[in-house]
Amino acid sequence: MRQIVLDTETTGLDPLNGDRVIEVAAVELFNLLPTGEAFHTLLDPERDIPADASRIHGFTNGDVAGKPKFAEIADRFLAFLGDADIIAHNAPFDFGFLDAELFRCKRPALDRTRMIDSLAMAKSRYPGMPNNLDALCRRLGVDNSMRGSHNAILDCQLLAQVYLELMGGKQPGLELAAKAKPRLVSLEVEAVARDALLITPGAEMLAAHEVFVKAKIKEAIWLKPPLAPEDQS
Repeated sequence: MRQIVLDTETTGLDPLNGDRVIEVAAVELFNLLPTGEAFHTLLDPERDIPADASRIHGFTNGDVAGKPKFAEIADRFLAFLGDADIIAHNAPFDFGFLDAELFRCKRPALDRTRMIDSLAMAKSRYPGMPNNLDALCRRLGVDNSMRGSHNAILDCQLLAQVYLELMGGKQPGLELAAKAKPRLVSLEVEAVARDALLITPGAEMLAAHEVFVKAKIKEAIWLKPPLAPEDQS
């Protein structure tokens, strides 16, 4: 199961009023665990960043000067998303901004059936409690000590851990899966080539096996002589 954890930083709160995306980050999950694959870039919003917005995420006009425009990274970004479900905290906010950016560069809007809102999940699980990312990290034991300001790639990494806990937490043995990068393969059998590796035991191994069988297994059926045809009826 491939999913994407996504976050954006913007110049303001409303894309319909001309606010733009200045940072986009996405982290790949496979079976709820990060694979190490990520997409991250700062963007030139083609407008000034208000001081109020800079106080929240820490980015200024100087930080985004010379960075690519959204239209320049749109295809690579969409390719990274693929057809995976997209997890975001207050997902309608991020989807709304990305849809506005995609509209500007004549790309289709993101399919809302792919949207997973971790904020809505948290509100359902912890009604009446603070459910921002910092509060959830503290409640669920996720270390967010490095989070000084809003930063999309760091927030994605933290949200990936929070989402795992919201989905039921780690299960025994998943740590091994987290270390292995998944390889996505086609399910078309005709396209899959399988190479068999033949292992032939040597004389020493065969002798050791025979000693083991005689010592541990009494009357091993495969050591008995075959039945005569008249005895098989």
